[in-house]
Amino acid sequence: MERLNVLGSVLYFAAHPDDENTKLISYLASERKVRTAYLSLTRGDGGQNLIGTEQGIELGLIRTQELLRARQVDGGEQYFSSAFDFGFSKTYDETFNFWQKQEVLREAVWLLRKLQPDVIITRFPPDERGGHGHHQASAILAHEAFIAAADPKMFPDQLNEVKPWQAKRLLWNTASFMRLQGDDSNRLRIDIGQYNPLLGKSYGELSAISRSQHKSQGFGSASSNGISLETFENVAGMKATEDLFDGIDLSWGRIPHSESIQLGIQQLLSSFNANEPQSSIPQLAAIWQDIQKLEDDYWKERKSKEVENIMLACAGIKVESLTPRLRLVEGQPITFQTEIVVRNPDVHVELLRINEKKIGQTLPINEVTTFEQVLPPTNITQPYWLRKPHTQGKFDVDRENFGYPMSPDLPAAHIHFNLAGIPLHIETPIHYRYVDPVRGEVHEYIEIAPTVTASVDVNNLLVQQGERKPLQVTFQKHGTEAETQVDIHLSSTGWKIFPEKLALSFPNGQNILSKTIEITNVDAGRKEATLNFTVEGKKLKEIREITYDHIPRQTWFPDAEVKLRPITLINPVKRVGYIMGAGDLVPEALRNIGTAVDILDITKISSSVLQQYDAIVFGIRALNIHTRITQKLPLIYAYIREGGVVLMQYNVNSRLQEEHFSPKPAPFTITRARVTEEDATVSFTDPEDLVLNYPNKITSEDFDGWVQERGLYFAEDIDPSYRTPLAMGDKNEPQRHGSLLIYKMGKGKFVYTSLSFFRQLPAGVPGANRLFVNLLAKEK
Repeated sequence: MERLNVLGSVLYFAAHPDDENTKLISYLASERKVRTAYLSLTRGDGGQNLIGTEQGIELGLIRTQELLRARQVDGGEQYFSSAFDFGFSKTYDETFNFWQKQEVLREAVWLLRKLQPDVIITRFPPDERGGHGHHQASAILAHEAFIAAADPKMFPDQLNEVKPWQAKRLLWNTASFMRLQGDDSNRLRIDIGQYNPLLGKSYGELSAISRSQHKSQGFGSASSNGISLETFENVAGMKATEDLFDGIDLSWGRIPHSESIQLGIQQLLSSFNANEPQSSIPQLAAIWQDIQKLEDDYWKERKSKEVENIMLACAGIKVESLTPRLRLVEGQPITFQTEIVVRNPDVHVELLRINEKKIGQTLPINEVTTFEQVLPPTNITQPYWLRKPHTQGKFDVDRENFGYPMSPDLPAAHIHFNLAGIPLHIETPIHYRYVDPVRGEVHEYIEIAPTVTASVDVNNLLVQQGERKPLQVTFQKHGTEAETQVDIHLSSTGWKIFPEKLALSFPNGQNILSKTIEITNVDAGRKEATLNFTVEGKKLKEIREITYDHIPRQTWFPDAEVKLRPITLINPVKRVGYIMGAGDLVPEALRNIGTAVDILDITKISSSVLQQYDAIVFGIRALNIHTRITQKLPLIYAYIREGGVVLMQYNVNSRLQEEHFSPKPAPFTITRARVTEEDATVSFTDPEDLVLNYPNKITSEDFDGWVQERGLYFAEDIDPSYRTPLAMGDKNEPQRHGSLLIYKMGKGKFVYTSLSFFRQLPAGVPGANRLFVNLLAKEK
């Protein structure tokens, strides 16, 4: 109710999930009570995942939901552009090459014109102080959008739906980390550490809960209390000297002829009885009627919706629209029921209609009323940014979806009420509700699936010339068709598949069939191919689900296809023990080239266990994750001395469980240095080094086709006893030798590598697979 008397808007502007200042968002939304939104240009698709093996698109799906959970805590709204997080970038120039700068600017301008923020706040500066090239690019885009949104000549096609908008000021929210300190002479400082008695928490406490939703990034945060100074540097617009909203009228005074509204809200607040909130409904209805007389469409729409939500809360109205099944089928009607209960006494609520069905019924008090409904068939519930093929740096998004965190066209019920003469509308997504014995009552978004889906046991298949490899394909029927013919297609010559057609016949009561097809590299040379499946000319899709307790289940439907890549490989490594770290798909990739992989329990490692393996591999960030790793390192190093091979993939230099993990006396230092250009030139410092020659001859061609990056968190200050056969560097940067370290230790070898094998191997990059096998092979 207090927010009704505040007319102001702030947009926080940055690049990724986790860039936002959650304490500031909490303060702005609940202390200053202004509309507060966060625009994350990307969904964080290019980062690392600390809770599972999802990468790329699926990591972006996880982080989208984590951001929405964070906003539920701190009171902000969440928006996105169509920029794709293609991985770490060192310059804004590289970033803009991938993002298609003008198109992302167009979307940012659209959101400014739509949200009409009085103040825009960036997290980063537009130069090298911002570190990540995406960070720098976000600040540049914010400044250009600040100017362009007010210019009717910029993107004039938008003006049919929105109008030019000039924010009052653009500020940089400076910080004490990553060299982001601002200029003291041009700095505004405010305290955001207040305690909110209505919420029962300080903004430092809210911030910690909000930030801790970023679980895939390991950002669990401790709460803080007391004075908390936040600083801002003026970038453009009217300079603020005392407050973020200097010179901005946050009252109804900014809207002509609104005096009666402000008076009505003041009377509402003074007379409100928390024990009988329904008694305030007539006052709220009168305020709503006065708001309809305004000429300012933005605040009329915004404040009308706020009043409507308060009326629903005062009446104690709860609405849920539910289906008895999680997964429904494309092309079939959606049967659901809507449950409505009016929980506060002395409230007269008339249910007018649900969707297009007229009801015209007065709802009883504190009794659940259920209404059966049917929606017409709809398309599959594919996230809107994944409906079309995307480039390496940008999703192809239709204009009507700009900015939304989720698909705005999810199956939903539209419920229309009359309460105290005011028409109220609730849109509620249709959910599947069930009870989990641990989590309790759980609501999931329903899934609309294709009639038939296909899944393969491997999405990237490496095949040697003349080799014939089996591929298992699992088909799942979601509709009622018992028989289906599937055509199998190849995009390139030099490959052969058998059979080329499959006749699927699902027995009664059976919805899943598995088939095996054979793929032969007849004479592909270096030509890759894509294998896919069609039914009546339409590509089959795969169904992919992501389930974590802290976010809703996520389902999407990529094309069911397999990338076929030729490879020449000698692989003497028969069995590997794998110590999982933060989560990667390297074990599956190794199995696909003929190496058996066992996942090892760190607590059960012993000398006898280690001796079973040709090599032991540490997953990414294993030394950051496992608290008991220190106890096992002596056993692992003894295994090396006796002739074993141990390969450690990259770790982060903070929060190591063992700071001095390298085999003594052979230390090195982990840094934050990386080579982000996936096509950066790689040179061989010692072409005769055994790992470049046995069992596979490694050449420059083996570094073709790498994805996203060469490597990250490179080693430096490397002891001379290590061999460092590779050097690489991004453009205009020095060559780095810390991507691959090899240490001869007794009869065996220790390998530490910062090369991004965790991306390359699952992506089926042939050269990366060849090099990885060499690193695991015992040296003669």
